[in-house]
Amino acid sequence: MSLSMIGAMLRTMRPKQWVKNAVIYAALVFDRQLTDLNAILRTTAGFVIFCLLSGIVYIINDIIDVEADKIHPDKKKRPIASGDLPINAAWAAVVLLLLLVLPLSYLLSAWFFIVALVYFLLNLAYSKWLKHVPLIDVLSIAAFFVLRVAAGVMLVGVARFSPWLYVVTTLGALYIGFGKRRAELALLADEAQNHRRVLDGYTIPLLDQYITIVSATTIIAYSLYTFSAENLPDNHFMMLTIPFVIYGVFRYLYLIKIKQTGGSPEDVLFSDAPLLVTILLWGLMVISIFYLF
Repeated sequence: MSLSMIGAMLRTMRPKQWVKNAVIYAALVFDRQLTDLNAILRTTAGFVIFCLLSGIVYIINDIIDVEADKIHPDKKKRPIASGDLPINAAWAAVVLLLLLVLPLSYLLSAWFFIVALVYFLLNLAYSKWLKHVPLIDVLSIAAFFVLRVAAGVMLVGVARFSPWLYVVTTLGALYIGFGKRRAELALLADEAQNHRRVLDGYTIPLLDQYITIVSATTIIAYSLYTFSAENLPDNHFMMLTIPFVIYGVFRYLYLIKIKQTGGSPEDVLFSDAPLLVTILLWGLMVISIFYLF
């Protein structure tokens, strides 16, 4: 395999989107095991495995969607759609990566292997069927984030991981998912259903209602977590992180509706300085409260 083909394969695996897998570290941070080297190494190994699984899914997804991608204004540049990566080579990479990733998952933990397998199979179902069904498509995206968090829990043996964090993760993922659909609908306009069939089941006013509901409930759920979860410090300092979450939710809404971005959340994260700084400050505040006070 040539260097150019390896580069095309890597682009197909979408390294930018691997940032989503960082939520696997949630259990490590919120169960106060960030000082445990073994837990850090296990979680990092799990992160790498989920990145590879995500990459495998993206390859399969691009193989399945190759004809639709060829007529999409942006996706036609993807390696498989453009012809830079032959489909036979893409399938070979899928098989080899699975033969590597699945045994390694089991070696880490049997329960982690089960979660990783469910994540992979659900992704396959999403690529083939679920992404074409309105609402189910975004609910599936939320499930992917919850499974990532659950995988982290399985790796570090968390005994006190708050159920509120699963709720917040679900609502936050729904918020991003509906925002992504709105951005796609606004970008593609009348041609939306020709590029992504599921968009025929949405309208911008409907998506705005969904976004309003999940953004509000995300803030409420996170606020309830900060003063009601059992494993939090007794000083209630976690409530100080609420303003960061509120600003982050509002900033993303501003980017979706005013700046007309959000079709690629990972690009928004790395390109919008105020949002990135907010997330970093929130993370530093959380770590400080859990480990220094």
